[in-house]
Amino acid sequence: MSTGFDRDRQEFARGARAIVVYPDLGSSSRDADARLEETAGLAAAIGVEVVERQAVRVRAPRAATLIGSGQVEQLAVLGRQEEATLFVFDAALSPIQQRNLETQLEAKVIDRTGLILEIFGERAATAEGRLQVELAHLDYQAGRLVRSWTHLERQRGGFGFLGGPGETQIEADRRLIRDRMARLRRELDQVTRTRGLHRERRQRAPWPVIALVGYTNAGKSTLFNRLTGAHVMAENLLFATLDPTLRQISLPGIDKAILSDTVGFVSELPTQLVAAFKATLEEVVSADILVHVRDVAHPDTVAQKADVESVLAEIGVSETTLRIEAWNKLDLLDERSREELLDDAARRSDVVALSALSGEGVDTLVRLLSDRLTAGHQRYTITLGAADGASAAWLHQHGEVLDQHIEGEQAIYEVRMSPKDHDRFIERREADDAAG
Repeated sequence: MSTGFDRDRQEFARGARAIVVYPDLGSSSRDADARLEETAGLAAAIGVEVVERQAVRVRAPRAATLIGSGQVEQLAVLGRQEEATLFVFDAALSPIQQRNLETQLEAKVIDRTGLILEIFGERAATAEGRLQVELAHLDYQAGRLVRSWTHLERQRGGFGFLGGPGETQIEADRRLIRDRMARLRRELDQVTRTRGLHRERRQRAPWPVIALVGYTNAGKSTLFNRLTGAHVMAENLLFATLDPTLRQISLPGIDKAILSDTVGFVSELPTQLVAAFKATLEEVVSADILVHVRDVAHPDTVAQKADVESVLAEIGVSETTLRIEAWNKLDLLDERSREELLDDAARRSDVVALSALSGEGVDTLVRLLSDRLTAGHQRYTITLGAADGASAAWLHQHGEVLDQHIEGEQAIYEVRMSPKDHDRFIERREADDAAG
């Protein structure tokens, strides 16, 4: 059940007229227009109406407001002209900078971290997701306390920048934040232990785990749906997927594999979110193979790849983990760009060019996944009783039966499988012989 605070917050967010501001410090790998476009997309993801975008060149960052006083005055005038109630700064603002800007601009101000946390707060669909987002949000707000946090004692807790009561009872609020964060960490520790048990069971099975990773809105969920026949939310929105989804799929030579759809990454992903979502991202860390889905129609696709690789390193993904790049959104390219991309992909063994939307190239990805995951498989000759249907079915489920024929009362199978599965089969037969 939604709290009153949650309703007020969402109504304010969706009714806000916003100006997006990019303080250009000269340190970004993207140009100002690309940054403004992405931040406007982030704002649109929670229903904020972006009425103006402004890039502001910052030669010497100001401790009080980040940007210069003249630039603040210009933004204030623009805000009044556009009747803006919200300024979104595509930068990390200190608590003092945020408060001073709110005073001088006479409007609510949030920075990039606050905006991403706001989106995650709205999108979290599971109890675990809400715990992770709230913990990240409280960690971010612990040093700010620009408004009261007494609503944290409500049943589901609360978080959000776009609404809430005024500033009171700071010391009591700090205690509430500390207590709430301690409870959330205990609950998330339990989640981590539960996930660990589930992962151990899968590893004993053992089923390979394939994790889809990539920049937000690269098309991971569309590809996930194409591969699994599922109906995960897949819209043209940043962070359309937040909570992880696992589904079983079959590949040539592999009867069962686990496919994981994960939260999209983004440049300058808040450290609070990386820390809070480690329980979820453990699926990525422990995956047998990563499919890095890239939006090759996006002008910043190379920079986006670098951002994803940076986050993967930050969460502890080994450089030796098998990786495949899925160059997605072929359908959005013009004919010349499409042909050049297909030629580039054909020259690489770790790349598949595809369109998750139309299905083009997806079969090639499936074959490549199968080849990579079965690369260590060996060919075995196995003799069974002609009537041993259970063992024959096991071989078909866990390996690739290349040939079979009957010789008298025996069935001879040529099977390609992993050494681990072959050992499991031998153990299974020995156990059956002992029981018989």
